[in-house]
Amino acid sequence: MKIAIVSSSFRKQVSDNLEKRCLQTLQRQGIGRKQVDIFRVPGSLEIPLVVKKLAKTRKYDAIIAFGAIVKGKTYHFEQIANECIRGCMNVSWQYEIPVIFEVLAVYDLKDAVERATRKKENKGVEAALTALEMIKLMQSL
Repeated sequence: MKIAIVSSSFRKQVSDNLEKRCLQTLQRQGIGRKQVDIFRVPGSLEIPLVVKKLAKTRKYDAIIAFGAIVKGKTYHFEQIANECIRGCMNVSWQYEIPVIFEVLAVYDLKDAVERATRKKENKGVEAALTALEMIKLMQSL
């Protein structure tokens, strides 16, 4: 089994915590660190392009996307969030590979930090478990 993580370097504190909890969960589920490749992109808008390039390789059973988009004073928040999810969803449909989307679109940075660091309902943990569940399901179809 091979999993890719595409993670935004912007809002690095959030992405790093999501990655950390995701990797811990995967390890507890028997997925070794050598089975996971991590790719860093500058921001969330760059995530879908790298997700597509990885999907095209057919090397990965699932791809996980991590990032944080925080509402500012302009429409930019909506543009980035909408296009990031649309791009990732299009890749998932086109290549029939699970793309687990945990790019957190929030109104306040503290909300993203909380979702990335809390013990319960941690989005990094949820991403790992969802990826494993989807891999199993896709293999059974």
